[in-house]
Amino acid sequence: MGEEKDLLSSLLLELRRGTLVLSVLSQMEEPKYGYALVQSLDEKGVSIDPNTLYPLLRRLEGQKLLESSWETGGSKPRKYYHRTEYGTQIYMNLKQQWKQLSYSMEQLLKEDEV
Repeated sequence: MGEEKDLLSSLLLELRRGTLVLSVLSQMEEPKYGYALVQSLDEKGVSIDPNTLYPLLRRLEGQKLLESSWETGGSKPRKYYHRTEYGTQIYMNLKQQWKQLSYSMEQLLKEDEV
């Protein structure tokens, strides 16, 4: 039973990991700082650990999909991220691919229900 639970947890993690880039990019049209992004995603049913999010944000920035800037006018400095024009192009392409994939998966999974 424990081995089965470990396997399921591992497979669920793998499945979720594949959706995080699209989830993050979908929320980055307007600038957001990390904690606000965690909250925004959580409100929409996508929980993400900050220890997963911050490296992902840095990776997406390195890939030129996001840009960052520091806001120092508030009570504490915050690093805000937003999608670049290139990031928006990639996001729109990924979004279209996701729609096609999710439609296909829905068709496959319906076969079980008959």
